[in-house]
Amino acid sequence: MARLGFCGLGVMGYPMAGHLSTAGHEVAVFNRTTATAEKWTQEFSGSAYATPREIAINSDIVLLCVGNDNDVRSVVYGDNGVLAGAHSNMILVDHTTTSAELARELSAACADAGVAFIDAPVSGGQAGAQNGVLTVMCGADSEVAFDAFGAVADAYSRSCVRLGNAGSGQLAKMVNQICIAGIVQGLSEGIAFAQHAGLDAHAVIDVISKGAAQSWQMENRGHTMVDDKFDFGFAVEWMVKDLTFCIEEAQRNGSSIPVTDVVLGYYNQLMDQGHSRLDTSSLIKRLR
Repeated sequence: MARLGFCGLGVMGYPMAGHLSTAGHEVAVFNRTTATAEKWTQEFSGSAYATPREIAINSDIVLLCVGNDNDVRSVVYGDNGVLAGAHSNMILVDHTTTSAELARELSAACADAGVAFIDAPVSGGQAGAQNGVLTVMCGADSEVAFDAFGAVADAYSRSCVRLGNAGSGQLAKMVNQICIAGIVQGLSEGIAFAQHAGLDAHAVIDVISKGAAQSWQMENRGHTMVDDKFDFGFAVEWMVKDLTFCIEEAQRNGSSIPVTDVVLGYYNQLMDQGHSRLDTSSLIKRLR
């Protein structure tokens, strides 16, 4: 069992920290909204602290799951940040989906402080966090630190893989989002086509999901897309953030991702229409 600190109790972090506590680890939590941290301590065994610095002082592994690059910086840096309370042999794990540039920046800052860093974005959404079956994509310079974290990540993941040095986890998450963007657009077009053709779209999904068109998106979002239901967690505004990282990184490494660029534009249209909080399967709304 380990002394763990968890910063960020949103729709992902709240259940992830809960799984760590249930697994028997000593868990301390921090959240900018203190009421959420207090609620967590009433539901799970653990303690709440007022600053990330206090979390670091009392933890061997500190895990972050916040919103974006600047949110991560606000938790890590400064007089009350994680690094202000860091101690030798501590490990900092960032589950936030960020730019690969930030991951490399944090790795260097942690190395200067004598701390190991792991970028570890996750896939599986809110349901995966709640059910403890997330996929964790990791970049870590230290294999020893990764092994220590991997033993902890078992509490909320079904797969936790080191893909290379710092930044590799974020790059792998970009691959994940690039693939999802194309799949959701294709699924949206297929369902809209079926409906315009006068077919029973539910029946069509039931049939084609047994063949080569099958995907997680189809099985988990196909029927709800037909029913115009889009309240399943991973929001359009988050996908816009993630795909923007993909475009920026592709420009750096010379990749061509034209479909991703187009789909990002479609998601931006949904944002402009006031649909930023709908889940990503709402892409079909453009076609109706």
